[in-house]
Amino acid sequence: MGLWAAGLPSLNDRLDLGFARLGSVLLLISGGALASMLVAGSLVDRWSSRRVCWFAGPFSALVLLGPALAPSYEALVVLAIVFGIGLGVTEVSMNAHSVEVERRYGRPIISAFHGTWSLGGAAGGGLTSLVLQAGLDAQWLLIVAALVVPFLYVPAARLLLPDQPGNASPEPGAHKGGGLKWGLVAVLGLAAFAGHLSEGAAIDWAALHASTVLATDPAMAPLAYTVFSVAMTTVRLLGDPIRARLGSVRTIQLAGLFATVGYVLILLSPVVAEPLQVACAWTGWALAGVGLATVVPVLFSAVGAVGDRVGRALAMVTAFGYSGLLLGPAVLGYVAEAFSLPVALVIPTVLAAVVALAGAPAIRSLLRVSGAESGQGAAVAPEPEPARD
Repeated sequence: MGLWAAGLPSLNDRLDLGFARLGSVLLLISGGALASMLVAGSLVDRWSSRRVCWFAGPFSALVLLGPALAPSYEALVVLAIVFGIGLGVTEVSMNAHSVEVERRYGRPIISAFHGTWSLGGAAGGGLTSLVLQAGLDAQWLLIVAALVVPFLYVPAARLLLPDQPGNASPEPGAHKGGGLKWGLVAVLGLAAFAGHLSEGAAIDWAALHASTVLATDPAMAPLAYTVFSVAMTTVRLLGDPIRARLGSVRTIQLAGLFATVGYVLILLSPVVAEPLQVACAWTGWALAGVGLATVVPVLFSAVGAVGDRVGRALAMVTAFGYSGLLLGPAVLGYVAEAFSLPVALVIPTVLAAVVALAGAPAIRSLLRVSGAESGQGAAVAPEPEPARD
């Protein structure tokens, strides 16, 4: 994902897409992911997250070959959907497995897993920048990654948790994910939608904002996304003890605040003094990364605390969130085409505030449902109960 996001400017130049068509491609990727997520939840509950991870991971990497080799916009449209399908199944299966690990671990750890995902994003952005500075083509980097990364899943997949004999049965007294009231699911989904769209705006448009709005050097433009990814990675790696100390509600409130301030700085960057423009934008992307880092881990952990069979529950909330990625790229692309990219970035700025406004009450309600947190400093992950283990 890091290589894909950082390579978007090169893909845009190679196929002469423009903001609107590039937004459509990103829309189709998210659409394929959303459609596959609705199926992936059932697959996880039926076959276990371990087994789904085994085939979803390598598949999601291999299908990157499609967009990387697409000879035209028309071909890219079809291949983008297949790429999205691979991403969607992997997203649900990995997060379902992380919920199971956190449950057995006994304290918050999901944020660290998302931190390693962000670390991959930062590495992808940095590697793309190095390749471009060396005068090489980013397209070949995507091709090599699509062929090599599937093999990297094999040693990792062998270390996944073994399936439990009672995997298909919920724990006694536990709430099934499907038992959540639709009103609560909707509010959780709204927070996930806002967080995913705001994060997706950085993934898809940070490098393009640097190159088209701030007119930075093409080799430097991918570093805007790298700054965001590094900030997100750092906070996610530290996010579990932060959540354990502050509590989930306060954590998500601060997340929305930092992300909103970050996007405000990004919007202001074109109008500040020219020597400070890049620094202002990078500071904004860093703050956005700091804020958005804990949104998804907190929401997923809260949903996972509700019951044992979390596949469908996570799939629902993840689908809501990915609808932000589904609508966001297209909406931002069309608004940027009609007005400007800075005007388009007003949308994630507003939604960053929604993360706090919707997320905090949703977490409070979910904690009452799960009974997982009784105090401000407690974690969302349920404490292990030996009698049930």
